[in-house]
Formats: sequence, C-alpha cells, structure tokens
Amino acid sequence: MEKIYGNNMPELTIGNLTAQIPVIQGGMGVGISLSGLASAVAEQGGIGVISSVGLSTIYDYDKAHYKEANAELLKQEIRKARQKTSGIIGVNIMVALTDYKDLVKAAIEEQADILFLGAGLPLHFPKEYSGENLKKVKSKLVPIVSSGRAATLIFKYWQKNFDRLPDAVVVEGPKAGGHLGFKKEQISNPDYALENLIPDVIEAVSKFTTFGENKIPVIAAGGIYTGRDIHKFINMGADGVQMGTRFVATHECDASDQFKDAYLKCSEKNIMIIQSPVGLPGRAIRNTFLEEVSRGIRKPFKCPWKCLLTCDFKNTPYCIAKALTNARIGRMLEGFAFAGANAYRVDKIISVKQLINSLIEEYNKAFLNSIHLQKLEFAM
Repeated sequence: MEKIYGNNMPELTIGNLTAQIPVIQGGMGVGISLSGLASAVAEQGGIGVISSVGLSTIYDYDKAHYKEANAELLKQEIRKARQKTSGIIGVNIMVALTDYKDLVKAAIEEQADILFLGAGLPLHFPKEYSGENLKKVKSKLVPIVSSGRAATLIFKYWQKNFDRLPDAVVVEGPKAGGHLGFKKEQISNPDYALENLIPDVIEAVSKFTTFGENKIPVIAAGGIYTGRDIHKFINMGADGVQMGTRFVATHECDASDQFKDAYLKCSEKNIMIIQSPVGLPGRAIRNTFLEEVSRGIRKPFKCPWKCLLTCDFKNTPYCIAKALTNARIGRMLEGFAFAGANAYRVDKIISVKQLINSLIEEYNKAFLNSIHLQKLEFAM
C-alpha cells in the first residue's frame, strides 16, 4: 500500500487501526462487494468491506448446506482479500440474517479487522463471545444505526452485558441504497436527514467516553457522493464517511457489467423506494422486474434458504435473495439493483484508484476554500 501524498483528508483511527483516508466502502450484497472491491479500496488507503450476505446463493449451494457454506465462503473471501492487500479489511453482517451468529463467529475466527453490524440491533453474539468474552475479541465491532436513540440503546446494553463499548459507530441516513432503517414517511422528511442525525449520534456517543479513553469515531453514511460531501461531514464533527454507490461504478466492483450499466443508464426519476419482502423500505433502480412487482405480478418461488428472520416468504411476491443474486450476475429481467439516492450521477466506470484520487482532489478544494473563507472572515 503506497503512501498518499497531497492529501488534506484526516486519517481515520478505529482502536489501533488507522486508515490513510477517512473513507469506508459500504458493504453491498448480494455479492456486490466481495474480496475484489474490498481489497482494492484497502490498498488505496481506505477501509474495504466484504458483504457477508447470501454468499452461498452466489455459488449455488443447496439448502442443506446453506449456513455452513456461508460461513466458510466468508472466511475464503477474507483470505482472498488478505492476499491482495495489507490494508484494512472489514465485513458487513446483517443482524437480520438467520445465520448472523455463524457469520460473526467466522469473521472473528478469520480475524477480520472490523465487523460492521447493521439491519437490526446487535445485542447478541455467538456463545463463544458472549458476556465478558467479547472484550477478548480483537476485531473492531462497529454497529450501524439510524439515530442517537439506537446508539444509546446499543452502548448501554454492551456496557452492562459485555463490559465493552463499540469501537466506532456508523450513522446511516435515508439517502443510502438498499434496505433503510426508516419508516417510509421518514425517508423524505428533512428531520431525518443525515445532517440532523450526525449531531444527535455524536452527542449520544460522547456520553460513553471518559477522559483518557480512545475516542469512539462516528461515521457518516447515506448519500455521500463527492469529496466536498466528505469535507462537509468531517466539518460537522464526523470522523469519517461510508460510501457505497460510488464504488459500484468501479472496475474492481464484484458485480457484473450489466449491473453497473443500470447505474450508468438510470436517471433521477428511476431511483425509487420499494417495500422489500424483509419488511423494510429500500432504495433501488426502477426496472421491468420492479414495475411488474408493483403491478401485483408475483414471481413464484420456493424459499430455499430462509436467509432472513423478517422475510414473510409465504406471502411475499418474490425472493429478494434470488432477485439480488440474478442482478449481480446480470440477469436484470429477473432481479434489480439496489442503489443510493445519487446513483443517477454516475456517468462512467473508473478504477478504485481514480475514484479515491478524485475524492481527495475534491476534498482538497473544499478544504482550501474553507481556509480562504476563514481568513476573509478574520480579516473583516
């Protein structure tokens, strides 16, 4: 991993880990961010993240071996990433997965640098790491929340039951792609904008740190697209950002070219909110598959995996795991692409290195402009 020069971005420190740039690549399933994308981001000084969801669906494992395959395949993805970079590799694990604990155990055993835990409150862990044993886990543990209230609940629970606090916290706003931690009516409500959530979460987290302890970083996520956006949220008090959409439009992204083309071809009006079979709203790119679903056309299936605790598979019109797997390999008529609110701004596929360099350049301009404005205000 090369040293980055001419970079005014602050480093991002989580425990004893330090990333050269304060950018976390969001974990995107099914199979959109695997070892290929994660290692490329880590190699450029950011934090690369492997999505753990549905790995066995990618490799078409049968129902009987679904959970065992998921855990083993996650270990393999972490190893593959390690072979390509010495940078920081994280794993995104959904609490709502039926094999959540198996995946947490696998990631810890494989010594993933960071576990990002979202899509539910991470209040329980595998028995091997329950109670004070969680303190012995070397992997950094980072919940993903959508409010200061949720952060407070998690911090209090961990403090009481594990004698350990999270190593950082990601606060994800309603402009994110994929499943959203908000009610449908909250998504467009300015009260729930990321700009309003960040101070709330920072305040909540600050109550759990005492003098002399390491700072617990707060990471902003959801709708962050440019280096200027990064500068904005760093100035608001965030320690770093998480970005997903921008990394889909890279050569190293593990999705098919057809999946990436959906980003290139979509317009702002094509970005839509759907009601996912898992009981949550989600943001996706409108296509024939979703239009048919919205018209009440069912996509018959037999649930082969029972992968999500909250999925009403008996009544839902389609299998979301299958739909996302189809999209990942380019069968867009049989699936769809999740995407952030700014996906329509994507106009070309570039390398991860080019993307990081452009983010640094944009950040530097915003940084220098802010210094110039401060000097003008001081002179007045």
